[in-house]
Amino acid sequence: MSEATLIAAKQVRERPLPQPPPALPQRGLAPSQLGMLAFLASESALFCTLIVVYLAYLKANQTGPTPAVLSLPLVIATTVCLLASSITVHLAMKSLRLGSRSSFILWWSATIALGVVFLLGTAFERRELIVRHDLTISRNLFGSTYYTLIGFHALHLTAGIVAMLTVLGLTISRLLTIRSRAGAELISWFWHFVDAVWIVVFSVVYLAGR
Repeated sequence: MSEATLIAAKQVRERPLPQPPPALPQRGLAPSQLGMLAFLASESALFCTLIVVYLAYLKANQTGPTPAVLSLPLVIATTVCLLASSITVHLAMKSLRLGSRSSFILWWSATIALGVVFLLGTAFERRELIVRHDLTISRNLFGSTYYTLIGFHALHLTAGIVAMLTVLGLTISRLLTIRSRAGAELISWFWHFVDAVWIVVFSVVYLAGR
């Protein structure tokens, strides 16, 4: 083998290997986020159906209690609490992105507390309607559609509070880190959705429906 061939072979061996192109940042939504959006879309269809049914039967049966028995001041107070919880959950997620664990716990706990206050107000309102006005789910069409619509919203809010309590426990035990905040973010999406649904329900049931 000639000396020129040996030199050429040595140059080939010493030539640096080509580097792979740099990884491009992920664009679009993650599969978990797409799944949550699909779930929220299906829940939107459910609530739209319940609201349409409520409006359809609102004036169909006037026997017994009517929407006039609903306590507007109480619901306004609980609505303010629920809307404020959208602000606190936003601040909680902002704190998580900035790496402030203590601030996240504070605002996340405040969101849970506001949600519990709203549920307590809903329970008190239901008790008053049953005890003072004898409005049960089987009393008339208004009672049936009202309790179904409000009950489904309360069920979704309860599920959100349970999920938030789980995240809070993981955070306090230091099992939730900044890198694993995807679950908390999806729960915050769900919470904003529940708040948005309530704005529509409140407008239909307690304002337009009266």
